[in-house]
Amino acid sequence: MKKWLFSLLIALGGCAVAPPSGVTPITGFELDRYLGQWYEIARLDHSFERGLSQVSAHYSRRDDGGVAVLNRGYNDRAGVWKEAEGRAYFTGEPTVGSLKVSFFGPFYGGYHIIALDRENYSYAMISGPSRDYLWILARTRQLPAAVLGDLLRQARALGFAADSLIWVKQDRDAASPPDRAPRPADIRN
Repeated sequence: MKKWLFSLLIALGGCAVAPPSGVTPITGFELDRYLGQWYEIARLDHSFERGLSQVSAHYSRRDDGGVAVLNRGYNDRAGVWKEAEGRAYFTGEPTVGSLKVSFFGPFYGGYHIIALDRENYSYAMISGPSRDYLWILARTRQLPAAVLGDLLRQARALGFAADSLIWVKQDRDAASPPDRAPRPADIRN
């Protein structure tokens, strides 16, 4: 667990919290609408989530004004769940989707919301402090192909390696059928 947390810290850039050059976090952000459960639909590969499926993140308010973060994923090879608890704080105004997140001591990495379903807060695209880190999140375990296509176009336009995204398996919820999420071949862009 400590190795996983340390890898997460290093991968997010240690103390690098600014977004990549040319990448702008969204404005008009409403934290209360963002709180709750999110599922990882896709991500760029990095060591701290390598081999994990069923990845989710849960965000809630902290007493100190920050955001409590609980990331969870299933290691298929080891047959175990892994969790990482962290905390996040806005880097500026709370109406801008730019936060710094820490899973290990005083070290923070950037968490920048660069696309968001403004109407329902049903999907988001997140950048780390460099173009090596990109996540697509949703409130549900899959997204329509049209939405994914739009997000992939946005990611490519911002210089992210969208063709290298890993599509996260999300089929362990007994309450919902294991429908296959759209994959890159299904998406017209």
